[in-house]
Amino acid sequence: MAYTNPSVGKKAQSGLMNTNDKIIRLALKTYLKKLHARDSKLRVVEELGVEHGTARVDVAVVNGVLHGYEIKSDRDTLSRLPEQMAAYNSVFDRVTLIVGKQHIYEAINLVPDWWGILTAKVGPDSSVVFNCIREAKENFGQRNVSIARLLWRGEALQMLEETGEADGLRSKPRELIYEKLSSIFDQKMLKEKVRNVLFFREDWRSDAPLVLNGG
Repeated sequence: MAYTNPSVGKKAQSGLMNTNDKIIRLALKTYLKKLHARDSKLRVVEELGVEHGTARVDVAVVNGVLHGYEIKSDRDTLSRLPEQMAAYNSVFDRVTLIVGKQHIYEAINLVPDWWGILTAKVGPDSSVVFNCIREAKENFGQRNVSIARLLWRGEALQMLEETGEADGLRSKPRELIYEKLSSIFDQKMLKEKVRNVLFFREDWRSDAPLVLNGG
């Protein structure tokens, strides 16, 4: 899977072939749009915060599942990955790690078996080449309250209003709202409701661009 990025042409030609976050991210968004071209419902969001912003996944796909993509280029280290893993494991249905060639073996030994792994390298024609080491599988370790924390306070409270469960919580701290929300829905229903909110959310952070199929 190769995706051309004109911005890396001179570097590739001069022999500086190491990847960085920017060139991988640009190529990844193109790859994801092609991968999900037939999906009737798709949103691609950058820098999605989880666990109240404790971690921000580089790219998240919101459709029938919530799939997080974390980038570790040749210029990055994996030092923060264990902490990020704990946050991502509590929230995402699937997670894929995209790594530069320098991190392949360390990544395989570090992340859970259900995480997908893609390698990314710059080819001689200046394209970013993705190679699938393994596909992402279903995550069975998600936590309801962590999923609920993907919502903003107002969104979570609105969900409680719609189910008649908001009494006594309107002026309470947000964590009590999330705990209530996580207790009244089973995980399948909660994930569906949260994905729906994320899909239609309008006021994303200005530095978190998105792609929406159909315009």
